[in-house]
Amino acid sequence: MAAPMRITVLSRNRSDVYCTALKQAIVCRLISNQNTIPKKKKSFIDSLRIYVRGGGGGQGFPRYGGIGGKGGDVIVTATKKLTLSDVRNNNIKKRFLAQNGFNSRKFRLLGELGEDLNIPVPVGVVLRTDEGRQLGNLNTDGQQIIVARGGKGGNPENGFLGQRGDSKEITLDLKLIADIGLVGFPNAGKSTFLSAISRAMPKIAEYPFTTIRPQIGIIQYPDFRKISVADLPGLIEGAHKNYGMGHKFLKHVERTKMLIIIVDINGFSLGVNHVHRSAFENILLLNKELELYLPELVNRPSILVLNKIDTDNQSGDTVKQILEQVQNSPDSLNMVDEYMHPTTLMKFDGIFTISAKEKQGLDKVLHTVRQKLDHYAELKRPEIETEVEHVHQETLTKKLI
Repeated sequence: MAAPMRITVLSRNRSDVYCTALKQAIVCRLISNQNTIPKKKKSFIDSLRIYVRGGGGGQGFPRYGGIGGKGGDVIVTATKKLTLSDVRNNNIKKRFLAQNGFNSRKFRLLGELGEDLNIPVPVGVVLRTDEGRQLGNLNTDGQQIIVARGGKGGNPENGFLGQRGDSKEITLDLKLIADIGLVGFPNAGKSTFLSAISRAMPKIAEYPFTTIRPQIGIIQYPDFRKISVADLPGLIEGAHKNYGMGHKFLKHVERTKMLIIIVDINGFSLGVNHVHRSAFENILLLNKELELYLPELVNRPSILVLNKIDTDNQSGDTVKQILEQVQNSPDSLNMVDEYMHPTTLMKFDGIFTISAKEKQGLDKVLHTVRQKLDHYAELKRPEIETEVEHVHQETLTKKLI
């Protein structure tokens, strides 16, 4: 009978086996979870400082009278569906340099032009230099502005020496373009209102400052008419002096066609250490903040929305009192401290009571918004037609001369 075969098992150090198994487990865990790692949210920015430089001109060829190519220009172009975050992420160094012009040479006396550099930016950007000089506004898709010109190529006038291109630091300042701007103090219900009338999904909570960046929502009517609405972060007293980043928020109001002032009927207090303001006082303070920031804003078409009527008693005494105070202005100004009095009272095109949370009274607001936007657009049409006719007449005159 054959002897049984002996199998020798080579034992390994237990710690080595444990480490190998642990490494394999970690690798497997990473592979299985790679699709579940949350993506980093894009941060909203409305101001971006960049460096731009036009291309230098190419050198001339004095011996044969050759002329160097002109340097490329840096051009900023308004582009839809783009954010300043995209601009920053596409060029982390934030340096935009156009191509230099080509030198003149024996077999190519006219140097080739440097290629222009195009910078796509969001529609609604204002361009400013560090000195505060405004270079222009980009309000329509495809609109362009040259922000840095390329240098001239070497030629007899400059001793055949190519010239440097323009260079400067500029700030891209985004101002949202929307039909409607929602203005109010924190926790007035602006985000709830926006989510109730559109498909926007802003953050909503029972504490102030839930909106920390502007939100855009679109109202879509049954006949497919669309109206854009911007929910701006809540203001605080002194916003016109840039308290609480007031200028950062108020600048987005400048390009809206109409304002909706939203006020909590229960009043508002920034915190336990701050004075509680009544709804009427808040209306006056918002009026005053807009006036001090930009006087023309108080003459902009606007409506007043008193929110959270679901919290009022059955008799509606709170709402009645607010309506009476607003409708009796300026006589009712005697009821509040003088420092709250605005120089010019806003004239509302309508006053509405709603509950954004319960979606009560929204239909009347939406109907009025559309009606008033169309009304003011019709009033402006003759002015626009007159301006176009004037420009056309000037063009014909120049051609005849």
